[in-house]
Amino acid sequence: MKKSMIWLLTGVLGFAFVGLLYLQVMYIRIILGNQEQQFNEAVNRSLYQVSRNLELDEADKYLGEQLLLSRKKLLTKNKPLPLQERIFSREHRRLQTTTPDGSSVIELGVTSEITQNSLTEIAPSYGKSDLASASRNFQDALQERYSYTWDLMDEVVRNMLKADLKPIEERVDLKKLDVYIRSELANNNLILPYDYAVLDKDKKAVYKTMDFNAGDEKKAFTQILFPRDPPQRLYTLAVVFPTQKSYLLRSINFIVPSIAFTLVLLLVFVLTIWIILRQKRLAEMKNDFVNNMTHELKTPVSTISLAAQMLRDGEVTKSSRMFSHISEVINDETRRLSFLIEKVLQMSLFERNKTTLKMKKLDANDLLANIAHTFVLRVEKIGGTLDVELEAMDSEIFVDEMHFTNVLFNLMENALKYRREQVPLVLLAKTYNEGDKLFITIEDNGTGIKKEHLKKIFERFYRVPTGNRHDVKGFGLGLAYVKKIIDDVNGTIKVESEWNVGTKFIISLPVSG
Repeated sequence: MKKSMIWLLTGVLGFAFVGLLYLQVMYIRIILGNQEQQFNEAVNRSLYQVSRNLELDEADKYLGEQLLLSRKKLLTKNKPLPLQERIFSREHRRLQTTTPDGSSVIELGVTSEITQNSLTEIAPSYGKSDLASASRNFQDALQERYSYTWDLMDEVVRNMLKADLKPIEERVDLKKLDVYIRSELANNNLILPYDYAVLDKDKKAVYKTMDFNAGDEKKAFTQILFPRDPPQRLYTLAVVFPTQKSYLLRSINFIVPSIAFTLVLLLVFVLTIWIILRQKRLAEMKNDFVNNMTHELKTPVSTISLAAQMLRDGEVTKSSRMFSHISEVINDETRRLSFLIEKVLQMSLFERNKTTLKMKKLDANDLLANIAHTFVLRVEKIGGTLDVELEAMDSEIFVDEMHFTNVLFNLMENALKYRREQVPLVLLAKTYNEGDKLFITIEDNGTGIKKEHLKKIFERFYRVPTGNRHDVKGFGLGLAYVKKIIDDVNGTIKVESEWNVGTKFIISLPVSG
């Protein structure tokens, strides 16, 4: 697949996911808006009913007080009525009166009762012949009671109009106010904690619950108590809900799994694109490796073929000097060919999940000393020096001898390959202990590695560019092989490097006790 097609696919899928997330966010906002609107309407409806209940309580209070006072006056003026008096008739009336300023109309319900004794008092000594006169007297008595009732209602209304002169504490039972709030909220299916306060016209709290804090009135739901009172004596009920946001979010908790699944899909999509790009890059580097390897294999094969043809010439075989030279050429090219084949075999290690290792206990000091002894001639040949410091007291490790030897050879090979031409190579191999770990370091004073390449040098097929010469050495497998073998023997490797100063590889291995 072409890279342009991958990016086009990425763009289309990315746009689709962004659009899906946008629609979900908008859907959530709409649902939250509707839920919040319904919540606000329910709270306002509840608080209005609370205010209405307080008004009815006050009217009932004054009406009861006035009826009780009037009954006492009646009992002191007339003979007390027996408890067994029978009600002759009962009248229900709806009475209306208007405040003096005409701003409001107050409506009350009144029940009038006529007892047997009342009728006897109205017509105590009339006979059957005087029924017409008794009827007139009875009507006069009813008219008198109606007039009395109207006077009673007028007195109640006057008292209620004067009620706004009293402090709010005397007009409202604050304990009952809390009961009303809780009851009306429950009637509107709002079961959640709340705090409230009664505020005066200056927004100062006349009464508040313990958890109602200063500034809460800005976000509180408000309802005027006794809204017909004069403006300078108006009080406001303010109610806040500390858990309002969580209450609203709980109503849309079914959206959470949908968002979670969408994010999972987005993560999988991003991971898939990353894997595709990575595999494409690896494929390109692998193709580059195969092309380079093919080119490298041609040289030793053609050289060996040419040498074989020369050996067929009888004149060549007669000259011992020429025969020896051709033999050395064949031997060198054979070693070179073996080295290239080994690189191919190293690459095959990465195709398996786990390298097959023959683990055994080795002495790291002896192993490093033997490798250095073999390598010192190559270093001295180019005018360099190789120092070995074996400071590890506990040097026994559990590794595969062949592969771990190749690891150390590769690191020293890199020191030779990336040396500075005008500076004599100084190579230091060292072992030491820290805690229960054994450390092996390979340090040189070569060209070093720039910071932008340090994180990639252990990747397969990655080769560090060498300045402006546009030549890239190696096949990008050596350090990847080193990293894999170190990981497989439960060790770690890190690199410290500075451009034009040198490089230091640090291997950490568990000590085999």
